[in-house]
Amino acid sequence: MKKGLLFFLIFFTVASSTGLALSWAYKFVVWEGGVYEVTEEVVDASDLWKKIGEVKRMADDRTGSYYGDASNYYEKGTKYYAINGIDTGTALAVEEQQDKWVKATYLHKAPFHWTDILPYILLGIAAFFLFTLLSLRYASNREPRDQ
Repeated sequence: MKKGLLFFLIFFTVASSTGLALSWAYKFVVWEGGVYEVTEEVVDASDLWKKIGEVKRMADDRTGSYYGDASNYYEKGTKYYAINGIDTGTALAVEEQQDKWVKATYLHKAPFHWTDILPYILLGIAAFFLFTLLSLRYASNREPRDQ
């Protein structure tokens, strides 16, 4: 009887667990540390200047976390373009579909993530090892002093 009750409780707990997902207030893309809200304003192809980036990862719809060039709506590979006459710190164009671009306006700075400083950490480690290697080489090539 106890085994049956225990099995029922475990089965009920596992079977009734539900997956939750966030409901985002707006579509956004992240580029160079800035969050841009995607608007409905269509950007003409003649107003595009050059490709400046693309979506590299999706925002986590359970925790709401994101980092790097991310989006909560657009798939990986969706391209960002600079708009002629508009600073990229103010707005950029997002490829909605082939031959259709929409404007995304800057909202705020993206939250900090440790991968933002990863290149600097790796550079520091490389510099440390290079310094150590050169110091050891210099020390081994030095002539001994007469005493």
